[in-house]
Amino acid sequence: MLDKGDKAPSLTVKTGTGEMIDLAQPQGKLVVFFYPKDNTPGCTKEAIGFSESLDDFAAAGTRVIGVSRDPMASHDRFTRKHDLTVPLVADEDGAVSDAFGTWGEKKNYGRTYMGMIRSTFLIGADGTILEAWKNVRVAGHVDKVLAAAREA
Repeated sequence: MLDKGDKAPSLTVKTGTGEMIDLAQPQGKLVVFFYPKDNTPGCTKEAIGFSESLDDFAAAGTRVIGVSRDPMASHDRFTRKHDLTVPLVADEDGAVSDAFGTWGEKKNYGRTYMGMIRSTFLIGADGTILEAWKNVRVAGHVDKVLAAAREA
């Protein structure tokens, strides 16, 4: 998994709003949060939290996008159902999560499987990862990321 000080991968992603973002040259600070699945409790809470804080991130000169392997149709339903304003990226082929190292082995109730490891990255305008949060716990996470964006 990528870490603080690493360069973001040279990938361009398209959000559900049609915006194209070059992760290696994001033209300002960028938060990329990886989450396992649309419409699950933790993922919903996290996406709502980022949506509610978008103006605060903008004031800190930082854009925010969410990434999961769900298809865009699922993202659209998720966005409408919860009135989300945070742009979402459909990583159906896994290129983005593989490049960041957020797709990996997980364990739940004794079962081992491959899945998205909830992680967040704060990327600087030059493409350097300024902060990396791995195996994120949702409670209080958005506030931590916002504080780091304000300090960067």
